[in-house]
Amino acid sequence: MRDPFFANTELIGLIGHPIKHSYSPYIQNYALEEMGIDCIYLAFDVVSENLRSSVNSVLTLGLKGLNVTLPHKEKIIKYLDELSEEASIIGAVNTVVNDHGKLIGYNTDANGVLETLLPFKDKISGTKVTVIGAGGSARAVIYTLLRYFKPEEINIINRTHQRADTLMNYFSLKMRYDSFRTFELFPPDNVETLKNSRLIINSTTIGMFPDVEDTITDIEDSFNEDQIVFDLIYNPTKTKLLRMAEEQGAKVVGGMTMLISQAAKSFQLWTEVEMPVVEITKKLEEYIAKNLT
Repeated sequence: MRDPFFANTELIGLIGHPIKHSYSPYIQNYALEEMGIDCIYLAFDVVSENLRSSVNSVLTLGLKGLNVTLPHKEKIIKYLDELSEEASIIGAVNTVVNDHGKLIGYNTDANGVLETLLPFKDKISGTKVTVIGAGGSARAVIYTLLRYFKPEEINIINRTHQRADTLMNYFSLKMRYDSFRTFELFPPDNVETLKNSRLIINSTTIGMFPDVEDTITDIEDSFNEDQIVFDLIYNPTKTKLLRMAEEQGAKVVGGMTMLISQAAKSFQLWTEVEMPVVEITKKLEEYIAKNLT
């Protein structure tokens, strides 16, 4: 049990909307306590119109930093003083460090994507890949794919074709890659695009708790045994999308490794201490199992 809080106990925040699905407070507070760091991590439900004042409060209240989740990863950039190299290229931030009054934005999602997909690098490199979504998480996914996996082609599928095109144009310019194709989500469930992809990544919230029966497609022919299907969602640990793909023989990967890996990188940025990743993963799995029963 943590000792009582004192006036010098520091604070790290998580901002997003909605926020109550997040396991980040459990992960970060367990790590802080385990490493003997006098700091707490709290989640704050922040709607878009309050984003600026929330960022200002980091300085006003002296927070060590923030995690940033949907829908603020791109919008927060204009309120920061500086960006890391990967955050600047990605155009999205999920971690903010208060460096003596200067707010620096990082993107540790890219580290989470990399750690998750590294075991499959030989199978992914030089193949066709499909990314579902065009938000901040999709930006981290595409950056990581281009930098570390060199895919033959990247398909971007999104609810609105225009936003998919915007993301395509952004990375075509930023990373000089021209083998993109874009599609609108659902018509007719994107079967041909999905089934011809070696890797499918869902970076949207479709299928996230509590809407666990939602999925990007209900058509089984979208999947096959030569594929890897990676869903960034970690609550539930296995989405309907992953269950369906697994039934068709695909290798499926949930968002847990990404969650822990990006959290560990954020933790290190705030504290300059390495997170005990193996122990945290075990504890989180126990926590989830307990709370699902």
